[in-house]
Amino acid sequence: MASSNPIDVAYLKQHGFPTIVDDMLNSVLAEKPSDPLSFCIEYLEELRRKQKWVLQPHPTIPKATKPVVVCILDGWGETTVKDEYNAVHTAKTPTYDRLMSTEGRARTVLAHGPAVGLPSEDDMGNSEVGHNALGSGQIVDQGAKLVDNAIQDGSIFRSDGWEHLKPCFEKNTLHLIGLLTKGGVHARMDQLLALISNAAAQGAKRIRLHLLTDGRDVVDGTSEEYTDELTEFCEKIKDSDVQIASGGGRMHVTMDRYEADWAIVERGWKAHVLGEAPYKFPNMKEAVAAFKKLEGKQSSDQFFEPFVCVDADGKPKGTIEDGDSVCIFNFRADRMIQLSKAFEYDDFSSFDRVRKPNVRFCGMMQYDGDLKLPSNYLVPAPSITNVSGEYLCANGVRTFAVSETQKFGHVTFFWNGNRSGYINGELETYFEEPSDKVVFDEKPDMKAREVTAIAMEAVKSGRYDMIRVNYANPDMVGHTGNLPATIQACETVDTCLGELLKEVEAVGGRWLVTADHGNADDMVQREKKTLAPQKDADGALIPCKSHTLAPVPVCIGGDIPPSLKFKPESAFSRPPGLANITATYINLLGLAAPGIYQDSLV
Repeated sequence: MASSNPIDVAYLKQHGFPTIVDDMLNSVLAEKPSDPLSFCIEYLEELRRKQKWVLQPHPTIPKATKPVVVCILDGWGETTVKDEYNAVHTAKTPTYDRLMSTEGRARTVLAHGPAVGLPSEDDMGNSEVGHNALGSGQIVDQGAKLVDNAIQDGSIFRSDGWEHLKPCFEKNTLHLIGLLTKGGVHARMDQLLALISNAAAQGAKRIRLHLLTDGRDVVDGTSEEYTDELTEFCEKIKDSDVQIASGGGRMHVTMDRYEADWAIVERGWKAHVLGEAPYKFPNMKEAVAAFKKLEGKQSSDQFFEPFVCVDADGKPKGTIEDGDSVCIFNFRADRMIQLSKAFEYDDFSSFDRVRKPNVRFCGMMQYDGDLKLPSNYLVPAPSITNVSGEYLCANGVRTFAVSETQKFGHVTFFWNGNRSGYINGELETYFEEPSDKVVFDEKPDMKAREVTAIAMEAVKSGRYDMIRVNYANPDMVGHTGNLPATIQACETVDTCLGELLKEVEAVGGRWLVTADHGNADDMVQREKKTLAPQKDADGALIPCKSHTLAPVPVCIGGDIPPSLKFKPESAFSRPPGLANITATYINLLGLAAPGIYQDSLV
């Protein structure tokens, strides 16, 4: 094997690589390549690529021989205000109280703002960015920040997606569909205004807005304020006819997720596309005023009925027609995927669309990278690679993930860095427990007991090394603003958590309990300075239905070394966040975490 740059076999063997060398030479003998040197170089390169994923044994934590269980209490924050409006505090939670009182094995971490890739400390965390961080161990710029950057540097208006929309500007209509909010969880109003003003400046003659009211990520009732502000803005746009065409409440119209209830999307399709709805008004301001007079949940922003704005002749102001362009301006994926399918897929049977207009369709972002949905978008989604699932699969770790429908995508798609499906179907099992199709304060227990039973079976089976479980109740019930129901939700989850951890400990396993963001920890709006509960003009408390800025708990236990404790705060260069948890649960497996991850808490 003559060469000017030969592989020194003797040197490799002397420096600790005898097995590698023997395997390589055996491969040469078996394959009989025409160029043995090139073959050996390629062999070593492939070996180097594989070695990237190898996790070394942890120097002090022995390898786990039984499952490591990671439990996410969705929407369970640990805030400093512990009064009767804090459902986490008020609920009877003996399991959680015991965990949080264990010295050295309980603490909190940040779950909002820059700690999870969001622009500022005022940006509430959410389940999507939270599970991205928990699954990837990294802090990456997230939707709102990516869009802000693209607007600031103008790249959004030079993007292929924007160019895709522009042919309608001169003679047809540009339709913008999304959530009217300043909450920054799914969308933000200032970003919508930037799209409107730039489209008008670039020649869009007719712009129609199809708006979902919030009342979930922001104070319920702000739809009136936002409608007035948007209407005033649109009236000032020169050389373009900008009007609101249709709308409805986000939890009742258009914004379903995980295909839990396609009827929600169908209502939106009928209003936005066909101009058909049970309520018709001259403008959105009158729609909001009328809905506010209704009784019960229909008066809440998030549950408004679908409506269409009509002209003096009763004709819809903005149906979606052939030749138009349609852009969804939400940056968050989960509640826009189904509408995207309705616009993009020719083969579609989830509901009767009546007609599918031939439009140029675009999303603010690509909402599903694997499905390439939508095929056109304004801002590239965050690129999250080297997620924990890739490392665990490469190291033969058998994983089980379970949640009910409302959070199933979080313990799979978002956990895996916005990637659909399995990383390795031979090593991973995902289980979805179907959620009830109800407003969740009607059944605050949701499917916690069913999820617990499934997780316990996975623990006892002996088939899995890592099990992750999401309890949806605190977040989904918390979003209703119903304090008694949220308290019940927390109590149910606490009971289920106790049962699950007992089973984990019975088989000699290890566990980590945490959350993805706050919500149930504060069920009332508060004065900024005094934190006193806010009341409306009639003296009634104003409920809080949104996420909070609270840190979240992290607790560890089970069959771990007695000396294993959380590091002191001084060990970290900045306050730890959700991304620090990834290295922690990898350590509990008895493995050293990848060097690119945020530091472990232990």
